[in-house]
Amino acid sequence: MIRSGARLLVAGVGNIFLADDAFGPEVIRALEQRPLPAEVRVRDFGIRGLDLAYELLDGYDVAVLVDAAERGHRPGTLSLIEPDLPDGGSGAAPPEAHGMDPAKVLALAAHLGDGPLPRVLVLACEPHLRPRDDEDIVPGLSTSMRAAVGRAVEALHVMVPELLADPGATPPLSRPEESAAPSAAGLARTVAGGVEDQ
Repeated sequence: MIRSGARLLVAGVGNIFLADDAFGPEVIRALEQRPLPAEVRVRDFGIRGLDLAYELLDGYDVAVLVDAAERGHRPGTLSLIEPDLPDGGSGAAPPEAHGMDPAKVLALAAHLGDGPLPRVLVLACEPHLRPRDDEDIVPGLSTSMRAAVGRAVEALHVMVPELLADPGATPPLSRPEESAAPSAAGLARTVAGGVEDQ
């Protein structure tokens, strides 16, 4: 049973012109074919960090950010991360308003708001292709990341009903341990690991 008034944001983040960094926007696009419940706000923020920071202040119970993140796993591996949220202390200098580093966006939202941020979860995928310093545009996902898009959609369809029913719930998905040593666990039995590009 979905509790009345629960609000959930699913936000795709990343640059569509920088290879596997486009993972978040691609997942949001795939959700157009398999929509989440109507009460969920689903939006591709791309690299508009300021827009996302303000959106996080709009009274959500939970925000799920979908992003590519290097965590030392096999390319295409999904991870579910619950980051520590900044407190937005008034003595801190304002974080940068442009760009899409999720940690900086959360810090900016905490700085701009006068209340607590929503619970934030990051559905992350280990990238295979990152542009080199001399490359400005590298469109298109790697094979491993493209295969992970469908698994991320499945993961969201499992997570979202749980979070709508109870925003404080731990979704029924395992996640790699938060440590320096990578874990082979992936996101789950439901959405385990990826296939490396050849």
